[in-house]
Amino acid sequence: MHWLIPLLVFLGSLLLTGLMHRYALRRGLMDIPNARSSHLVPTPRGGGLAFVSSLMLAVLGSYLMGGWASLGGRELALALWGGGLLIALLGFWDDHGHIPARWRLAGHLLVAGGALVLLGVPGSLGLPEWLAYPLFLIGIVWLLNLFNFMDGIDGIAGSEALSVTGGAMLLIGWLGMDSVLSDWLGVAAAATAGFLLWNWPPAKIFMGDVGSGFLGYLLAIFALQSANIGLLPIWSWLILLGVFIVDATLTLARRFLAGEAWYSAHRSHAYQILSRRWRSHRRATLGVLVINLVWLLPLAALAAARPALGVVLTLLAYLPLILLGLKIGAGRPESNG
Repeated sequence: MHWLIPLLVFLGSLLLTGLMHRYALRRGLMDIPNARSSHLVPTPRGGGLAFVSSLMLAVLGSYLMGGWASLGGRELALALWGGGLLIALLGFWDDHGHIPARWRLAGHLLVAGGALVLLGVPGSLGLPEWLAYPLFLIGIVWLLNLFNFMDGIDGIAGSEALSVTGGAMLLIGWLGMDSVLSDWLGVAAAATAGFLLWNWPPAKIFMGDVGSGFLGYLLAIFALQSANIGLLPIWSWLILLGVFIVDATLTLARRFLAGEAWYSAHRSHAYQILSRRWRSHRRATLGVLVINLVWLLPLAALAAARPALGVVLTLLAYLPLILLGLKIGAGRPESNG
């Protein structure tokens, strides 16, 4: 892939985010602080449409010019374009009004199911199809929703997406592999980086549901296809995404067990508690990036080199994160940090 493509996607995302900032201000598309918010001033939302648009235009243009002709490339492009567009549209609708949870879930299940029909499931896990398909269906839906849950302070969701795509590219290069998927990981990173310059603490605009759900779906599809074609095992992706998976899952589980309305807005994720405790979104976001780089990336590399140890390495990666989340108080009712 020519270096000009990610550069144009980065610039497109950067400029479109500025346009979305003006649009949100004009339309009153604002995130107003309340008792469950982590921000203090009204902030425009919906900026995720910028990186969604720039990436989707690049995918479509490349597809029409035959740039996805390699093994599994066409199916990947269709999964990214069709499913990603529908997820973004659902999020855009939700940003402008409200979609009942049951309809949003139905849309997510439809998109995840379509992606699995196109791409299949990794045979390397040794699971029967009757078990693998439901597991991956739940996994895709959970990942695109947990990005929504974890997009609660400035810069964190964009930084996570940039960290995971960048980490996956490094691992693929380290293994001496090359594919269309690796190239498009770089394009996705460029699109996210363009938006992140606007969203970095203190954020000038939030990505909104249009961006957070799309990022979760995008990473799920990249992970699925890379495991299918033998680039990176699914364990490496689960490890790279460890902070988001553990914080979202632990918080949800504790709220559910405590009898709380786990689906309602709250501020009890570990990263939210830390941002209040430290009085800084930047420090909390940088803390996540440090964990990703120092702890999770090396373990993801080991899982890539030794896929047979993937389960053990994933558990090893998650255990300190679980203990840290419990110590911070993730999911504790009315936790104020």
